Amino acid sequence: MAGTSTNLSRHLLCCMHSSSSSSYNSKQTKSSSTPSKFRIFNRRNLTCSARLKSAQHKKKTASTSLQTSPPDPSRFSLSGSFSLINIIARLSDGFKFDELGLEIWSIALPAALALAADPIASLIDTAFVGHLGSVELAAVGVSVSVFNLVSKLFNVPLLNITTSFVAEEQAVKSQGSDDGSGQIDHGVKQQGKKLLPSISTSLALAAGIGIAEALALSFGSGFLMNIMGIPADSPMRVPAENFLNLRAFGAPPIVIALAAQGAFRGFMDTKTPLYAIGAGNLLNAILDPILIFFFHFGIGGAAIATVISEYLIAFILIWKLSDNVLLMSPDIDGRRVVRYLKSGGLLIGRTIAVLLTMTLATSMAAREGPIPMAGYQICVEVWLTLSLLSDALALAGQALLAAGYSQGNYEQARQVVFRLLQIGLVTGISLAALLFLGFGPFSHLFSTDSEVLAIAWSGLLFVAGSQPMNALAFVLDGLYYGVSDFEYAAYSMVLVGLTCSAFIFVTAPIFGLAGVWAGLFLFMTLRVLFGIWRLGTKSGPWKMVWSEMEKLDE
Repeated sequence: MAGTSTNLSRHLLCCMHSSSSSSYNSKQTKSSSTPSKFRIFNRRNLTCSARLKSAQHKKKTASTSLQTSPPDPSRFSLSGSFSLINIIARLSDGFKFDELGLEIWSIALPAALALAADPIASLIDTAFVGHLGSVELAAVGVSVSVFNLVSKLFNVPLLNITTSFVAEEQAVKSQGSDDGSGQIDHGVKQQGKKLLPSISTSLALAAGIGIAEALALSFGSGFLMNIMGIPADSPMRVPAENFLNLRAFGAPPIVIALAAQGAFRGFMDTKTPLYAIGAGNLLNAILDPILIFFFHFGIGGAAIATVISEYLIAFILIWKLSDNVLLMSPDIDGRRVVRYLKSGGLLIGRTIAVLLTMTLATSMAAREGPIPMAGYQICVEVWLTLSLLSDALALAGQALLAAGYSQGNYEQARQVVFRLLQIGLVTGISLAALLFLGFGPFSHLFSTDSEVLAIAWSGLLFVAGSQPMNALAFVLDGLYYGVSDFEYAAYSMVLVGLTCSAFIFVTAPIFGLAGVWAGLFLFMTLRVLFGIWRLGTKSGPWKMVWSEMEKLDE
């Protein structure tokens, strides 16, 4: 492990040397050579593809020069041991907004807003339903929990897989269309539209998954209520089942919309999904009071409004996607479907490990009583809300890394890896400082109970102190997905989840919420350590990323 850590530090510093002396911004000079018919959705795709090709050309030039002259030892070799100050100094060289950093943020910020739109829409629904009564509000809460559990289990893996596969395929086709070989890119069809089988496969799987989810939620609503512990004679039972039955009709458009979002993310276009989600949520907010109060549909009106908005979001995304891509493939590649299913199965297992760990933490906190549980819930909501920005950074890194890696441009891939880690670390530190300064006023938005707020304050050290680890953990997830390292991402998460669940199970009864906080911090820390270790081992798909660096070290 020590040797691995040293190797990773060596690669980190070498990359900083290389990136600081290379003319990264000059790589735009060849962007004009890319044919305009391959411009998909926005100029960022063209710029990124041209920059990748330019970087690859410079990489070949550098390789040729290495054959005639040895590398500069002061640049590519490391002597002696490193101190923490030296490492921080090297990292600080990358804390600047160059072209790559700006591109990461240009992808991440719209994605963060889109991710935040759904929680905001849920708050609006809750506000309207809350005026119907406590029973109705509780019934909707139970139904939404069941619906979200199914959605996270199956839909999120499809979203991440689609993003990676589309980014890879798009990058390869863009490279092939301008390789100077005279070969025709068969991915290009009539009227400037492209046929990307990864999109066709994803949409087909999304339709099948959505229909299966709708049937399961509709016909299995009673069974799901039993699992949630809602007895048949509970006043919540009937309204909860009715709400879930209506929401089930929205399952197909949700999954299809997520697959379309994955395609847009693969093209590094996060603005179009933001506009679509914004339009759908605006419609939902307009329909809620009309259907709930004017037509007296009650919580059924809230469900209908949500379903209609979900169909609008799916329609907008498919409509915009069809402007540039042929959605239906004439040939169904069974191997591609198997690849989707295999990768999806791995990520479903990973998602289960995360959900079980978080559920156990919540359960152990609930055993402390209503007041500790309320304070815990405030901290967790703040913690999860801030994670949206880190998740958006991971999304940007995933798309950029997948594009560089699939083209064999490992120099660009390394730049994305290190720059994303640097931005993630700075973001985490900034969020921690922001929380330490503003947690007091922010926590009063959730409760005015002094005892609850005291509990929430006791969790401030965890919520704020864990932000750097949270940011790095999410960023590393994006790096896994960017090189399709789904197997390691799944197995490592299962191991981390089992370890932390056991820790929480043992420490929570002894130390109370402090044991829960410690377990969740351990959960994020182990994710970071496993991620850094994976990068340092240079195994699996990472072997190719570091291969040229090893040659330079030699």
